[in-house]
Amino acid sequence: MRFAKKRLRATACTAVAVAMGAAALTALPATASAAAAGLSVQYRTSAPGARADQAEPWFKVKNTGTASAQLSAVKVRYYFKADSSSATYRFACSWAVKGCANVTGTFGTLAVPTATADRYLEIGFTSGAGSLAPGADTGDLQLRFYQSTWAPLNQSDDYSFDASRTSYGDWSKVTAQLAGTTLWGQAPGGNGPTDPPTDPPTDPPADAATLFDDFDYSGHTDPRIPAHGWTVRAESGGPGVPGATWAPENVTFSTVGGNSLMNLETSTAGTGASTEQTEVLTRARKFRNGTYAARVRFNDAPRYGPDGDHLVQTFFTINDLTAPMADDYAEYDFEYLPNGGWGEPSNILYTTSWETYQAEPWVAVNQHTEARQTFGGWHDLVLTIDNSSIKYYVDGQLFGTHDAAYLPERPMSINFNQWLIDLAGQTGTTARAYDQQVDYVLHVKDQVLTPAQVAAEVAAFRGAGTTFQDTVPGS
Repeated sequence: MRFAKKRLRATACTAVAVAMGAAALTALPATASAAAAGLSVQYRTSAPGARADQAEPWFKVKNTGTASAQLSAVKVRYYFKADSSSATYRFACSWAVKGCANVTGTFGTLAVPTATADRYLEIGFTSGAGSLAPGADTGDLQLRFYQSTWAPLNQSDDYSFDASRTSYGDWSKVTAQLAGTTLWGQAPGGNGPTDPPTDPPTDPPADAATLFDDFDYSGHTDPRIPAHGWTVRAESGGPGVPGATWAPENVTFSTVGGNSLMNLETSTAGTGASTEQTEVLTRARKFRNGTYAARVRFNDAPRYGPDGDHLVQTFFTINDLTAPMADDYAEYDFEYLPNGGWGEPSNILYTTSWETYQAEPWVAVNQHTEARQTFGGWHDLVLTIDNSSIKYYVDGQLFGTHDAAYLPERPMSINFNQWLIDLAGQTGTTARAYDQQVDYVLHVKDQVLTPAQVAAEVAAFRGAGTTFQDTVPGS
């Protein structure tokens, strides 16, 4: 997490998306049974030109089955050909009957590129969108996406685009899933939607090297913290407001309902000198492929004082940049901005996979997914890295999939921090403080776990009374 990288975040992303809202890690709401399920999708374009500033696919999703369907279990994919291999895209909802706050969009890369498609835009819904009764549809979903550089799009070679469709009609060149089962449309070249995976996951090996910490400590000076491999940061430097300090005494621990929690407090009175930020990280860089998970509480409002600061609340892994544009750099971030920042006006959650960068002049090589909505509250965050991709999950739902080009070459540390981008969001000098809480952290080396398996692993540790374990060998 480096301030030089983050200050230009708004223009440095490579794949941008609005993803689904969050709920606790539980099973999906009951939806239509396989026998009773049915979906159809109507499509039109409001930007019919072969070249356009932005693509404007509009949809209506209809429940053609005989049982009610929860929209949070519905995914619609629109397939297109990227204008270049390095092209990056942003999603926006212009208007929706269900409310744009309840409509999500994630960009992905096809496993089998074709002449007319190598990317897709996946449309989803938060729980706030409700359900569709048999025969009901969503009404208008007036959507758009564009290159992050605002370079014109060539739509003429896009699989799902049809310039002639300026009024709604059934369109089989988009696909629709309900709870992972494709019920409508045909993907290009055999690229059928497969998230979540249809094959049942195997149990992770019982002897897999694992780090688990329940953060059951008495305070920031508890000798078990360094004994367990953690550092509570006190050193100066970025990221964050110039002149700010990293205050270890603002990392505290408590027990709520029998469960231990770590709290990171960041405070300011509107000046660099009054700003205190917090960070906790592993001293060792020994984590690479496998599963990373944490239960984190993001907060939209300060614990006291006026709101509005450009705050960053995080869970991430990272190693050091050995030289500008060094190709063995790696970083994988969950970053929540409750009040916006980096050019964003309000709540936004980023996940970013970094290959490399240089600070001067600024060059970034990364892949990026985002969700513009509130994520205040507790969330189960899961990151998996294998030899083919990086996947981010929020509350059991796939949030973004990033490409093999961004896989780590060297081991990393595990970090949590909370810091201020700048003091422009709230210019007053009244003292205020923000909290980020962490329930646990888990890493299972070289094993890709599903979110449900993560929950089972954590429950097993807690059921056995284990508050800490680290069997991950040093790098």
